[in-house]
Amino acid sequence: MTVTLAPAPVVSADGTPIAYTSTGTGPAVVFVDGALCHRAFGPGPALAAELAAHHTVLTYDRRGRGASGDTAPFDVDREIEDLAAVIAAAGGTAYLVGMSSGSALALRAATAGIGVRKVAVYEPPFTTDEAGAADFAGYVRNLRAALVEDRHGDAVAELMRYAGAPAPAVEQMRATPMWPAFEAVAPTLAYDAAALGIDTGAGVPAGLLADITVPVLAIDGDASPEILRAPTRAVAAAIPAAGYLSLPGQTHDVAPAVLAPVLLDFFA
Repeated sequence: MTVTLAPAPVVSADGTPIAYTSTGTGPAVVFVDGALCHRAFGPGPALAAELAAHHTVLTYDRRGRGASGDTAPFDVDREIEDLAAVIAAAGGTAYLVGMSSGSALALRAATAGIGVRKVAVYEPPFTTDEAGAADFAGYVRNLRAALVEDRHGDAVAELMRYAGAPAPAVEQMRATPMWPAFEAVAPTLAYDAAALGIDTGAGVPAGLLADITVPVLAIDGDASPEILRAPTRAVAAAIPAAGYLSLPGQTHDVAPAVLAPVLLDFFA
């Protein structure tokens, strides 16, 4: 029987409470969500259910999301400290699964000496050319303006535009019951942008990646656009101990039942 527990939050180095859930038994896997996602909204719980027979899977609310706290001023290093606290709660070592922009955080953590054993990343949304870097810079400018003016809905819409959603689809999303949940975590979009690398235009951080010594598996879906597949390949090429795998028929919204067997094989 799979056991799911929601223990008391861990406390990060700056005193911020970080809420998490633990599911299953076995070597620890920590799931690092991408933009807007947290334990109550995102692929983490479904993936945890797929892995729970073989692993203890920890899903957590990144700071500023869900039941976790937030402490100003923000710095990407604070998110690494949050992840370190979750890994410590898991026993001191863990495999990491980074989804989308959460991949950038997971890769940074692999060089931080916090007990990371292996890292699997799914479609890290770095940029690989000047046009992509310019689009990212425009996204960050518009995002910052919306957040400064407390236009959280517009901040979420800006992310969706940047991700390629057509304007009519974004307007339809605004009318759905889930939109207020997106708005609630909109300020954390700036955190994802910082993890990707605001100063570098979200380019693939080859220098950082070259320092990773643990095994890494970079995964994409072969039905995803090249703008997501190209950085996945670039990440694999930049890390000495990395592999690359493309999942047939999958998009950025990967099916947990398809991704889970790949992770189980990689972590075995």
